[in-house]
Amino acid sequence: MKLSKRILSGELVELIPLDIIHVEPLIEAVKDGELWQVWYATVPHPNDMQSYVEQAIAEMRLGNIAYAVYCRATNKVVGTTRFYDVESTHRRVKLGFTWYSKHACRTGINTETKFLMLQFAFDEHKAIAVEFRTHFFNRVSRAAIERLGAKQDGILRQHQVMADGSLRDTVVYSILDREWPAVKNNLQHRLAAYPS
Repeated sequence: MKLSKRILSGELVELIPLDIIHVEPLIEAVKDGELWQVWYATVPHPNDMQSYVEQAIAEMRLGNIAYAVYCRATNKVVGTTRFYDVESTHRRVKLGFTWYSKHACRTGINTETKFLMLQFAFDEHKAIAVEFRTHFFNRVSRAAIERLGAKQDGILRQHQVMADGSLRDTVVYSILDREWPAVKNNLQHRLAAYPS
């Protein structure tokens, strides 16, 4: 399973493969809500955005794909997300590194972003599993992942050392290929409730 690098288009968003030209728009997006101040989230400070984007681009050479999330309604980049740790042999991929400007939250943007990415992974690239990981204390992220229809696989205790030195327990979720049809129907139903 090798992911193809292309734009994923929906009614609310376009997911554009990340490029250095997205640094400034992402700086503006991250300032809306100042999410880098949330201790359990891994969101870049505006001063670190250049290196954040450069690192994501470098990892795309290894088969990962990072996207700038472009909002059609506002004509602005409102955040970023990515596929990472692509396991071609096992047809598994992780979906994460997702963050949005405050004004993009609760608008349908995340729902459609994840729908497009899951459709891309399962329908086009025949993934057998898509995995999500988040901090145990990131209740907002956990709730969003669960609303997608992902099921919790377990908790990796003391899994990572955070920038502040605290130890992160990582909650692991996944959606399997056999679960995708029901998840897809649920996401399509939820998206129908949002104005395009």
